[in-house]
Amino acid sequence: MIHALTDPFVHFAFMRRALVGCFALSLSAPPVGVFLVLRRLSLMGDAMSHAILPGVAIGFLVAGLSVLAMSLGGFVAGIAVVLLAGVVTRSTMLREDASLAAFYLISLALGVLIVSVKGSSIDLLHVLFGTVLALDDAALILIAAVATFTMLTLAIIYRPLVLECFDPNFLSSVSQLSTPTHFLFLVLVVLNLVGGFQALGTLMVVGIMLLPAITARFWAQDISNMIVVAVGAAFAASLIGLLVSYYANLPSGPAIILTAGAGYLASTLIGVQGGLLWQLMPRRHLEA
Repeated sequence: MIHALTDPFVHFAFMRRALVGCFALSLSAPPVGVFLVLRRLSLMGDAMSHAILPGVAIGFLVAGLSVLAMSLGGFVAGIAVVLLAGVVTRSTMLREDASLAAFYLISLALGVLIVSVKGSSIDLLHVLFGTVLALDDAALILIAAVATFTMLTLAIIYRPLVLECFDPNFLSSVSQLSTPTHFLFLVLVVLNLVGGFQALGTLMVVGIMLLPAITARFWAQDISNMIVVAVGAAFAASLIGLLVSYYANLPSGPAIILTAGAGYLASTLIGVQGGLLWQLMPRRHLEA
């Protein structure tokens, strides 16, 4: 049993690289996902993952499969969509979710068009779905740098970010940190999506950010505990998904996300914080 778990990573360097990249991504993306879930902005993460596509496509056209060029292009595109959506929201009657939806659909179509016209179907698949088993040194350094920056930034803005989740009006009334905190948080969302697209692609990278965070909601109430559970769930999904893909000869990215999805489905049944089976159990008289 131990050999079955360790042999793929002992004998193959590409499996070790994939595991290190997924673990680094699992350390930074799920905490960001926890705050997205608490702020009821889960679908914004999905929108942003699509919004970075045209920037990634332009970086690919300029420099080929260059991690730096595609990541820089994706970051610029993601920030541009966030700013444009904010301007439209404040200048028109549209709400932020509607303006984000409009811009992400335009971005997705534009990105697919650019890659399809100037590249090949293989290039399009690489951008959309990633190649976690082909991570090189540059990609690993980028993911590690994003994870480090994310953890340090979250440590600095943790308290105002928690306040903004539960009572943004109070934070804005007692401090000037509301707007900078919100913007920094959006930057972290974009950075983690950009850092992870090399491994999981622009379409599925949001899965490693949100699925463990949603799973953690069934196991913890305190935010710090939710973050710990989310990171642990992401670690487990990465390890199990890579092993399943190795032994079953399946694509690694979808295997990781489906494993995280299986953890979410199991948590909806047996999670101690609102799981279906716990709700069906008889309660003591007068218990709330």
